[in-house]
Amino acid sequence: MPPVFSHGDLRLYLLHLLDESPRHGYDIMQALSERTGGTYTPSAGTIYPRLAKLADEGLVTKTADGRKSVYAITDAGRAEVHGRADDVAAIERGLSDSVRLIADEVRSNVQAAMKSLRADLAAASAEERKVPRTPRGEDPRVAARAQLQRAEAAITEFRGRMRAELRTHVARGGELPPAVVDELAATLDAAATSATGALGPAERS
Repeated sequence: MPPVFSHGDLRLYLLHLLDESPRHGYDIMQALSERTGGTYTPSAGTIYPRLAKLADEGLVTKTADGRKSVYAITDAGRAEVHGRADDVAAIERGLSDSVRLIADEVRSNVQAAMKSLRADLAAASAEERKVPRTPRGEDPRVAARAQLQRAEAAITEFRGRMRAELRTHVARGGELPPAVVDELAATLDAAATSATGALGPAERS
C-alpha cells in the first residue's frame, strides 16, 4: 500500500487538525490513526518534531497543560490551511479511500467465512441424509447427543476464529463499519435458518 501521506501532506494535515480545535500531542496521534482507519499510526518521534517545526514557523503555539502540552493554530497557520483548502480536501479523499479499502477487506473476510460456514452446513446435512437410520436397539437420543456435541464444537470453532480475526483487526487500529457488522448478523441469521430447516420436524416419542 502506498504511503498515506505524500510529501508535505502530513504537515498540512496537522495544521488542519489544529484548525478544528487545540489538541494534545497524543490526541493528534489518535486522530490520525482514527481518520486513516488504522493504516497510519504515527509515533511520537514523527509528530512532535513536526509540531516543533510548525511552532518555529509561527504557525502553531505550544502551551503547558499540567504535564502535557497543548498545541493551537495561529492566525498565520489558519490562513495557510484556508488558502490550501483544495489540498486539504484532496488529502481527506485519500484518507476516505484508505478506510474504504479496509472496510472492503473486512467485508470480504466476513463473506468468505460465511460462505464456508454455509458450505459446511450443507455438506453436513447431505451426509446426514446418507446415514442409515439408527439400528434397532440403539437409543436414538444417544446418537443425537453425539451429533449435538459435534455441532456445538463446530459453532464454537467458528465463533472463536471470527472473534479473534475481528478483535485483531480492531486492535491494530482498523475500523469496523456498521454495514459490515449488519451483513455479518444477516448472514449468520440466514445460516441459522438454513440449518434449522435442514433438521426437519422433531419426532414425538
